[in-house]
Amino acid sequence: MIKQTALSTTKLFHLESHFHSNTIFSWNSRLRDLAKQGLYKEALHLYKQMLLSGDSPNAFTFPFALKSCATLSLPIFGGQLHCHVIKTGCEPEPFVQTSLISMYCKCGLVGDARDVFEQNPNSKGLTVCYNALLAGYVLNFRGYNGMCLFREMCREGVAVNDITMLGVIPGCSLPVHLRFGMSLHVYNVKCGVGNDGPVGNCLITMYVKCGAIELSRKVFDEMPEKGLITWNAMISGYAQNGVATEVLDLYRKMEMAGVDPDPVTLVSVLSSCAHLGAHGVGRDIERRIASSGFGFNTYLTNALINMFSRCGNLIRARALFNDMPEKNIVSWTAIISGYGMHGHGEISVRLFDEMRMTGIYPDGTAYVSVLSACSHAGLTNKGLEYFNEMEVIRGPEHFACVIDLLGRAGRLEEARDLINLMPMEPDGAVWGTLLGACKIHGNVELAELAFEQVVKLEPANVGYYVLLSNIYTEANNLEGVARIRTMMRLRKLRKEPGCSYVEYKYKIHLFMAGDRTHPEANEIYKMLERLEVLIDTGEFKSDNRRKNEEIIGMHSEKLAIAFGLINTRAGEEIIVIKNLRICKDCHFFIKFVSKVVDREIIIRDASRFHHFKHGVCSCNDYW
Repeated sequence: MIKQTALSTTKLFHLESHFHSNTIFSWNSRLRDLAKQGLYKEALHLYKQMLLSGDSPNAFTFPFALKSCATLSLPIFGGQLHCHVIKTGCEPEPFVQTSLISMYCKCGLVGDARDVFEQNPNSKGLTVCYNALLAGYVLNFRGYNGMCLFREMCREGVAVNDITMLGVIPGCSLPVHLRFGMSLHVYNVKCGVGNDGPVGNCLITMYVKCGAIELSRKVFDEMPEKGLITWNAMISGYAQNGVATEVLDLYRKMEMAGVDPDPVTLVSVLSSCAHLGAHGVGRDIERRIASSGFGFNTYLTNALINMFSRCGNLIRARALFNDMPEKNIVSWTAIISGYGMHGHGEISVRLFDEMRMTGIYPDGTAYVSVLSACSHAGLTNKGLEYFNEMEVIRGPEHFACVIDLLGRAGRLEEARDLINLMPMEPDGAVWGTLLGACKIHGNVELAELAFEQVVKLEPANVGYYVLLSNIYTEANNLEGVARIRTMMRLRKLRKEPGCSYVEYKYKIHLFMAGDRTHPEANEIYKMLERLEVLIDTGEFKSDNRRKNEEIIGMHSEKLAIAFGLINTRAGEEIIVIKNLRICKDCHFFIKFVSKVVDREIIIRDASRFHHFKHGVCSCNDYW
């Protein structure tokens, strides 16, 4: 009888264990499903129900619960789960370890994640644990710690895989990290991990962020298969580094490869169209956006508004803006900036006030746009009013705008006083703005003071040397000109060449100052000669025009305009994008040409737009 009872008890124990095992499996399956569906709150609620039911979690329970805590950023609940892990004896399990490390990292508690890693002796031999901590360091902008951990991993002889590389490579995001990033690339090749797929994409992005665009292109070209993410990484890289022509070239190759762009691609391409003034390409992309069903994408619409504004088509930019069902701060800033660049400061001001009435509070970028608009339109008092009422933190860029505002109005002493009152150290842009204002009003003494300060901050910025040299030239101070040229020669600085872009038949034509390499160079120079003869004999003749051929006849915008006149129909507008600020002589010349040929000529220089029509410029000679 006793023997029979013992047998029944043993059988009962096994039945209970089997039942408990099945119950836990059921709980874990439901937890997994909820986590996969992104229902993290529900998953944690289910975990609580499991505890209340009397069932105990096991090693397969915790990864799902910890992932839910990490995603919802619930460090206190995560800490309680950690206690449960220790209590149930599941801490040595590798996937529980990595889940704990990831949870703490995603909750911003990197020190606690490191403690988990250090306190378990098994962690230092497991690739998955290193990978979790590496990714956590990068996620929390502690790239240097990630690099040190990677070195430690290599010293310990722990196997490296593609997940390791995807964890550590993103930590190399500054030029100072380039050498370490290159060593990772070499190590990656030696380990046979390969540069295709996600690792290759990661290397492209790393080189882009470090400013090594040529190396990123090398990785790109060597990748045997390129998916959309790969194309986007390279196109975005070129766009971020201002290599706009390469963006458009790569976009065409992407289309030829049969890879369909997504909104990420198109935002980068539109940015480059805006940079180059590639209006036709931008219009094609707008049509593609509409046919692809991306039309209600706010990011794309904002990019289109910016592109049309910077390509001289304010009418289309405004139509897009008006048709937006929801406008965010970026939308308003894009259209405010667009009107400001075109010299329509009054409209910019009106839009800025309208934005505030809709309940959207301006950020620092919006204030820069409206202050710049006021400066270009000569709305000095309105600009000062906005500056004085700013509630966002004023940065150097806002002071630079106001110094430009005062400087253009001839209030140079007030501009200098404002610099002295700045709560932070003025940067090169601030002093450079004052230097530019001195050129407008021919104030040599203050220009020398501004130059002395700006070259301390940006000694390699050749534009400031050229600016002071031009001020000396206009003041007939030949000694000053010679001194600046000597400084530039000793510092091995060369003047940035002037270049202009003009779009014709969906192709961007680039002209450099004095360029004779264009296939139509002979016709271009003949056209310029005819225009020069007319300007010297016509009503626009000026005794102040300088006859130096290098200055008058060779500037890139003149070559671009002559090309446009040769290749476009009568009455068609000509749009030219120039990298430098337009000079007085070219400004005078283009006013004359617009009257003689009865064309609207639009020039976007480094500062703003100039609309020349019937011998008048939209800037009213105030630029």
